[in-house]
Amino acid sequence: MATNTQEQQSQAGRHQEVGHKSLLQSDALYQYILETSVYPREAEPMKELRELTAKHPWNLMTTSADEGQFLNMLLKLINAKKTMEIGVYTGYSLLATALALPDDGKILAMDINRENYELGLPVIQKAGVADKIDFREGPAMPILDQLVEDEKNHGSFDFIFVDADKDNYLNYHKRLIELVKVGGLIGYDNTLWNGSVVAPPDAPMRKYVRYYRDFVLELNKGLAVDPRIEICMLPVGDGITLCRRIK
Repeated sequence: MATNTQEQQSQAGRHQEVGHKSLLQSDALYQYILETSVYPREAEPMKELRELTAKHPWNLMTTSADEGQFLNMLLKLINAKKTMEIGVYTGYSLLATALALPDDGKILAMDINRENYELGLPVIQKAGVADKIDFREGPAMPILDQLVEDEKNHGSFDFIFVDADKDNYLNYHKRLIELVKVGGLIGYDNTLWNGSVVAPPDAPMRKYVRYYRDFVLELNKGLAVDPRIEICMLPVGDGITLCRRIK
C-alpha cells in the first residue's frame, strides 16, 4: 500500500507533466476549476479553438482556458474598446478578447508566425469577430517603435496583453507604458514561468525554461519598482502580472 509521501510524490509528478499552465498543488484541484467554472461557461468558439489547438505540436504555447476566461471578464470589467496583443499563436486569448469587446472594438495583434494565426482564423471568423482584429505578421518591436513615434497613439490603448518572447518583455514595457492610457492595463503572461522563479539555479529544468528564467526574473524586479504603475501578480495559468498605469 502506498504511503502518503509516495502518493504526494506521484501526484506531484503527474502535475509536473500535465499542468505546466497551472501552479496549483494538484491537477485534481485544477481540473475541478476547469470543470466547475470554466468549461460549462466557455463559449462554443473558444471550445472549438481550444480543442483545435490541442492537436498542434506546440500546444504548450496556448493560453490556458482559465486564463482565457479571466481575460474575457477583465476586459468587460474595464470596458475596454481598443486593445493590443503581442504574441497570438492560434488566437485563443485573442478570441477571448474579441468576444469581450463591443462591436466597434479593435485589437492590434502581432505575431511572427501567420501560419499559426491562420490555423485558428476560421474559428474566429465563424464567431463573427474577425473584423475587430488587425493582424500584423513580424517582430513587434518595429511596429511599437512606429506607434510610439506618433504622439496620437500615446495613451490610446485600454488594454495590452503580452505573451511572446520573454527576453524582450522589458523592451516591450519601455514602449507599451507610453501607449497604454493612464488607468489602462498591461498584462504580462508567464511571469511565474513554470514555478522556476523560486527554483534553485541548479534545479532540473527544461532547456527553454532555464533560458528564459533570468529574463522573467529581471522583468518581475523591474515591474516591482516602476513608479508609473500599480501591479498585481496572479497565479492564473503560468502567472500573469497586471500593470495599471497611474502616471
